[in-house]
Amino acid sequence: MTEAPQFPPLFSGMSLSGKADPFAKAQMQAALGCDAGLVVHNISADYLRAAIVFAPEVPLAQAMPVLICCAIGFQNALGALAPPEVSVHLGWTGGIYVNGAGCGGLKATASTDDPAQVPDWLVVGMELPLMAIAPDSPGDTPDQTCLYEEGCVDVVADDLLAAWVRHTLVWINRMEDAGMKPLSDEWRGLARSIGEELSFTLNGTSHAGLFVGVDEYFGMLLRHDDDTQLIPLSALLEGTS
Repeated sequence: MTEAPQFPPLFSGMSLSGKADPFAKAQMQAALGCDAGLVVHNISADYLRAAIVFAPEVPLAQAMPVLICCAIGFQNALGALAPPEVSVHLGWTGGIYVNGAGCGGLKATASTDDPAQVPDWLVVGMELPLMAIAPDSPGDTPDQTCLYEEGCVDVVADDLLAAWVRHTLVWINRMEDAGMKPLSDEWRGLARSIGEELSFTLNGTSHAGLFVGVDEYFGMLLRHDDDTQLIPLSALLEGTS
């Protein structure tokens, strides 16, 4: 039996089991008024799922880069625990890519989707497949992978979860102390598909164009012909009414 993940001060853990969804549970706890820093997690043999509750003190548009902190935090955490030849990159829509193939991702929701309103809470969730769901038919999803198939069998899920929270906290503190530039510089070195043509759907809305970069708060700049569209990071929020 492994020890419970060790989180930094001001963070607390809530362990779930079975099919319980940490992302949904974290939202419920946030709506009930739990303290910020709650880490809800469910670690099984084949999946690591977790969610962190935040309590922003700035409007949603300025709070959303916490999602970027969580993404970079995960990349830094896995990068520290995985063999050096394992590459980890990040998609703007939340995808995690290990050695070039999709391997889970991050998502977010908040108490409001109004960019000008300070949200009561913001939850960032992370899902990471550890083992293949269909190991006998890997050819069915050649663009998808799992952590243990990418040379990471020695990475302990509890350790990865704890490292994710620690590295995320480092980036949140750095963002608060030094602004967006260090975060932007780090993210651009890890970002996937900048300079490429993209096509995707967010909450029922289709988007297509050349991904030319991001704005100050990591809104996507998507160019189509002579027009450049700004898609705010808050467009990624799930289940916000």
